[in-house]
Order: sequence, then C-alpha cells, then structure tokens
Amino acid sequence: MSQPSGVGNVDGEWAPAGIDTSVAHSARMYDYWIGGKDNFAADRAMGDAFVAAIPSIRTMARENRAFMHRVVRYLTGSAGIRQFLDLGTGIPTRPNVHEIAQVIAPQTRVAYVDHDPIVLTHARALMVSGTEGQTVYLDADMRDPGRILADPELTATLDLEQPVGLLLIAILMLVADADDPWEKVATLLDALPSGSYVAITHPGQEFDPEAMAGVAAAAGQGGMTLVPRVRDDVTRFFGDWELVEPGVVPVMAWRPDGEPPVDPNAAYYWSGLARKP
Repeated sequence: MSQPSGVGNVDGEWAPAGIDTSVAHSARMYDYWIGGKDNFAADRAMGDAFVAAIPSIRTMARENRAFMHRVVRYLTGSAGIRQFLDLGTGIPTRPNVHEIAQVIAPQTRVAYVDHDPIVLTHARALMVSGTEGQTVYLDADMRDPGRILADPELTATLDLEQPVGLLLIAILMLVADADDPWEKVATLLDALPSGSYVAITHPGQEFDPEAMAGVAAAAGQGGMTLVPRVRDDVTRFFGDWELVEPGVVPVMAWRPDGEPPVDPNAAYYWSGLARKP
C-alpha cells in the first residue's frame, strides 16, 4: 500500500516527516484508546499509563465523542447554527462534525484546528465537505487564538459576523494555568457575534482526585501537560454567556440520547453549552 506524501519509516512505523514519535500526543492517544492505527509507541505507553490510573478511560473517550455528536445535532437542528470552529479536532473519526451537521443542513461550513502532523495528513485527506458546504483544516495551536482568528483560510470559510458554534471538546486540559487558558478562551468568545455558542468538555478533578492526580503525573513524566479542573473553574470558561440547560454537568448527563445514564459520574468530565446574548 502506498503511503501518504511526506511520510517516513520510524522504528518500523510510518510517520509524517519531522514528527517526534518519542513524545506522546493527545490526539494519537485518543486514537489508540478507540482502536485506531495512527499512533506510536510513546502514545501507547502514555495511553496505558492513563488506563492504569483510570481503567474506564476508553469509555470516557467515547463519551466525549458522543457528547460532540449530541451537541452538534442540537446546534444545527435546534439552534440553527450553520458554521462551526472545532479546536483540537484530533485524528478524523467518522462521523466528523461536518458529516453530522451536513445531514441536517448541507450548507454547513466547518473549520477544524489541531497541531499535529498526523492529524494534518489525515484531516486534509478525509475531512471533505459535501457539495453545498465547506470544510478547512488549520494547523495551529489553540494557545495562539489571535493567529487562528486571523488565518485567511478560516476567514474565507467562516463568516465571523454570523453566529458560530465553537467546539472545545477535551482540549482545554492541555493548557497549563500559567498560560491562562481562560484568557485564551475569552479571546475566542469576544471575537464571535451574538447568537454564537460554545461547547466545552473538561476532565473534572472532583470525580476521583486520586485517579486524576495519577493521570496528571503520568502526563508530566511523558512531557505532556494535563490539568484536571474543578467544576467552578470549568464554568469560568463560559464567561458571561448564557448556559443552555442543564448547565455544567457530567458529560454523560448532558441531554443524553434515550434513558438517562444509571451512573452519570462514570465518565470523569464536566460538559456544557452556552450562548452569547
């Protein structure tokens, strides 16, 4: 089988040229947890360390994905959103945001943002819009929101004068307190017009403090930042935007499909959606 352009063989595994496969990356760890093949030894080792601290972490990854499905359906169907900005999109796993939204509104436009060569390679090949909509993939770091907002590919895809659905799914925990993630998010929120929405999931410190300390320590030993936060600190990300019911709740409890979960605290993530007045 031919390999994508710009890849090379690293320790028997194919990787984009220039990628440091000795350092774990959150997108490739998630890929490993859900049974994907776009990961390397460092990602699997770090992924296994997380599993040792939280045996249910694969379920938690799937619940984050399920939340994304629900919130995109809500935003496209009930809120009338026709354009999305998805930060920390990860390695494409179908259905992606545009595939979910374009079933409801084929004209939906989506800008995906991530910062990893593996994601870049696959996203540009696989995240192809329907004929009525549009998608673009930006290789950028969410710690530089000004650069993202000014990117000509983004401004050619999204109309920032019209409401946008901003997705921050399991990404803010990768920004240390010292880098002031609240200020980064505020920059994004301030740039969006009235009627926009922001959806967030974030690992919660309170669910199991010992387990969360374990994954944070494992991440630190592997050179990765991971910061679980308490509910109040997650709520701060929404600023003065109006929270949609049921507010900031465990990810499994946010407008579940079907019957409510028996144990909504089984996935250690806070989640919420808010609208800009």
